Amino acid sequence: MEDDIMEPSLESIVNQKTLRWIFVGGKGGVGKTTTSCSLAIQLAKHRKSVLLISTDPAHNLSDAFNQKFGKDARLVEGFDNLSAMEIDPNGSIQDLLAAGGDGTEDAMAGLGGMGNMMQDLAFSIPGVDEAMSFAEVLKQVKSLSYEVIIFDTAPTGHTLRFLQFPTVMEKALAKLSQLSTQFGPMLNSVLGARGGLPGGQNLDDLLAKMESLRETIAEVNQQFKDPDMTTFVCVCIAEFLSLYETERMIQELTSYNIDTHSIVVNQLLFPAADNHCEQCNARRKMQKKYLDQYEELYGDDFNLVRMPLLVEEVRGKEKLEKFSELLVKPYQPPQ
Repeated sequence: MEDDIMEPSLESIVNQKTLRWIFVGGKGGVGKTTTSCSLAIQLAKHRKSVLLISTDPAHNLSDAFNQKFGKDARLVEGFDNLSAMEIDPNGSIQDLLAAGGDGTEDAMAGLGGMGNMMQDLAFSIPGVDEAMSFAEVLKQVKSLSYEVIIFDTAPTGHTLRFLQFPTVMEKALAKLSQLSTQFGPMLNSVLGARGGLPGGQNLDDLLAKMESLRETIAEVNQQFKDPDMTTFVCVCIAEFLSLYETERMIQELTSYNIDTHSIVVNQLLFPAADNHCEQCNARRKMQKKYLDQYEELYGDDFNLVRMPLLVEEVRGKEKLEKFSELLVKPYQPPQ
């Protein structure tokens, strides 16, 4: 194969010191989590502090590192500057309401039909649950002040929904403000008679909290559109569906002005010239056809990183470190 015009590795991403947010995405089963873990390991060699976040409901980070992660950042064993966390992207509005203390949900329900109506109307906007959950994560991440944050995203389709969150939050806030104007005094007087919401919250506090979350999302979304601060790494395999999905993802990223200039093609076969395995050679021939198409579509404008299919699973620190080297030093197949 001819030399790429662009660098056939992710070294440029590792060396770009201004990057703060890196997203890794692709279809399920293409090695997305392995790639994001490996990229995090490489970044940890060059940055003071790295945070790896899984927003994929499957949560494979724990499996990849053989270590349990949860919704709070935890150091990856064997590293002093690489942490990981797994968050549920479908957080609940009830969790947010309960932020002032246990029993908020009960207090809202205790208002009877009016309280239920408030909740149902304000939170009937599609995506508001997810938007608020994402905003809470961003607030937490910002307060932790990591130098670079890598998102192992959910499979394509959910990848860029977070870019619509400011609009979602604005709609929810507008609806809540309207309801608060109409029913606020009455609800607050009922709440006052019942001792208020836990933590001394009232409707104005809830509105203020939502506005603060909206501001967080809007601010970070601006950073997501800055190529000096944010980039998206597409992960795929050399098959038709994955090629199609990658093309769709790149078009979507472009429409949102999100920088993307790296594609990792995983699970490539490199059989030796004297290999007589019929299936291996047939599969390699098929892969070469799609690899050529990736080259044709993206070769001039993207770092196209070719990663070999390994004979064993990439799990645990040592194997991930070995795999991570291939992201920055192009794989040399045996002659």
